[in-house]
Amino acid sequence: MDYIVSTLQNLAGQTAFANLYWGNFIMIAVACFFLLLAIKFGFEPLLLVPISFGMLLANMFPGIIAEGGLFHFFYMLDEWSILPSLIFLGVGAMTDFGPLIANPKSFLLGAAAQFGIYSAYFFAILMGFGDKAAAAISIIGGADGPTSIFLAGKLGMGGTLMGPIAVAAYSYMALVPVIQPPVMKLLTTEKERKIKMEQLRPVSKLERILFPIVVTIVVVLILPTTAPLVGMLMLGNLFRECGVVKQLTETASNALMYIVVILLGTSVGATAQSFLNVSTLKIVVLGLVAFIIGTAAGVLFGKIMCIATHGKVNPLIGSAGVSAVPMAARVSQKVGSEADPTNFLLMHAMGPNVAGVIGTAVAAGTFMAIFGVF
Repeated sequence: MDYIVSTLQNLAGQTAFANLYWGNFIMIAVACFFLLLAIKFGFEPLLLVPISFGMLLANMFPGIIAEGGLFHFFYMLDEWSILPSLIFLGVGAMTDFGPLIANPKSFLLGAAAQFGIYSAYFFAILMGFGDKAAAAISIIGGADGPTSIFLAGKLGMGGTLMGPIAVAAYSYMALVPVIQPPVMKLLTTEKERKIKMEQLRPVSKLERILFPIVVTIVVVLILPTTAPLVGMLMLGNLFRECGVVKQLTETASNALMYIVVILLGTSVGATAQSFLNVSTLKIVVLGLVAFIIGTAAGVLFGKIMCIATHGKVNPLIGSAGVSAVPMAARVSQKVGSEADPTNFLLMHAMGPNVAGVIGTAVAAGTFMAIFGVF
């Protein structure tokens, strides 16, 4: 009888119920909520499904992310900056840079949206974070998960803040369709939202090929620390545009991209353990504030361009200056079409959107250069 009781006690001691605390159960509920958003409402399921499932597993079995656990090895690829760089390769291979080439002024809108990053940096310092931690947190304002992970790893935040930063960044990326529209509508009039923009000029094949090469040379010569991100982004786009490496383009934009999303998403989600503390809550709040400021800055600069061009620029495309490609551009299109169903802003918004990707990578490189990290 004692043997049976002892065996049952041992089995009971091995269940998750015996080893978890109330915070884990809250995070399990959060994971289920994210799954609901992804599956029922379609909020970026490619991101939220692996992230939320990794979160679910890690909060039932913490050992899965511990050293030697399955997700530990995935997570090391995050810390070593391998997966974020490969994500940029895939993004470059999937994205048409033509709208940015056709309308170089889009760079200004992408730059304006980076204001959210730099404002978040100073806010984070005011809230008690150190310089490097503040820099790593601030990138959330660009709505760029890979760059957030990349910079956090480079600045030595892998064992402390990378988990909360990555989860916050990817969560806000997925929630772009929820967060941005209220800000965009608040800062624009219905008349501005109805502005129709002229069709973009055709972009030649030579321009498309030269663009990634020239951008790589110029940006990396000025700021070598951007090479891993900007270089891989432009390499992926060169695959797409040169027309002689179709197999590499298909691999980078499909099979490789989706493999990396699975590994990165599940490992990021698995870091969401013991999140209910003051530092994590500060990061979540700072990320949201930075994202809102970045969106607002892009829209406000779009209004300035609208005035300067006598109504030829729809301010809504400024919100696409954050780095969430192509989600932010789709939101610009959606809000514009709500004001006027015949208004098509998607291609115009892709210019600032691509510029935002480059701008966020440059911001990360700038912080690395400031702190002497390579």
